[in-house]
Amino acid sequence: MVAFANAKINIGLQITEKRPDGFHNIASCFYPVGWSDVVEIIRATEFSFSSSGIDIPGDPAKNLCVKAYELLKADFDLPPVAMHLLKIVPIGAGMGGGSSDAAFVLKLLNDTFKLALSTTALQNYARRLGSDCAFFIENQPQFCSEKGDQFEDISLSLKGKGIVLVYPNLHISTAEAYAGVVPQKTEVDLREALQRPIEEWRHWVKNDFENGLFQKYPVLPQIKAQLYEVGALYASMTGSGSTVFGIFEKVPDLQNIFSPYTVWNGELT
Repeated sequence: MVAFANAKINIGLQITEKRPDGFHNIASCFYPVGWSDVVEIIRATEFSFSSSGIDIPGDPAKNLCVKAYELLKADFDLPPVAMHLLKIVPIGAGMGGGSSDAAFVLKLLNDTFKLALSTTALQNYARRLGSDCAFFIENQPQFCSEKGDQFEDISLSLKGKGIVLVYPNLHISTAEAYAGVVPQKTEVDLREALQRPIEEWRHWVKNDFENGLFQKYPVLPQIKAQLYEVGALYASMTGSGSTVFGIFEKVPDLQNIFSPYTVWNGELT
């Protein structure tokens, strides 16, 4: 079975406090986008994991896709599978690519072996793999809180709008991003801000990681400014960076403007 494990963007990201467990509480809107990896799982005589596309650093045995399989195998004694990941979504880009891959592995295994796990059960498994993994189980716009793994429905639709994602070939680790942030309560209620016209978001909907990272990496504010210059209704860095996105009335062709970088554009659903 094959799945297209899509990425997400953060529309607004407030870092409100540090938790006793070392993580941070946040407020953010997660919104799925079409830039996707491809995951394939087939039954096999022995377990294997392989990847192609973008090179994935680290021990393959510690890949989140493998951990997702091991998580369900422990509870359901799954037979071996051969798993292949075509890695397309950039790594360290703030789009949850690795988390999405793991979540889609859980869903593929659930379907392949007819485990009949509910959405809630799959989300609980996903939470054990990473803070934003659970979002990709339902994979629809959500207002996210706590570690980014608690969800509330939000009446926000950008269907038909165009989006441009610009990855400046710059890997930013989560630890590096958080090192430049001081958690604090905000006077802006993000849910209320997102009900304003999208053209007003630039004044109200902020990503708290931008302050520190924009000073450290001037290319990031440059890309954001360029997106506004060519007609973006709203532009922001997503997650802990380094991808910067622009939302447009229609899908634009900006490949030539951002030719040194990795660019994806498409229509939001």
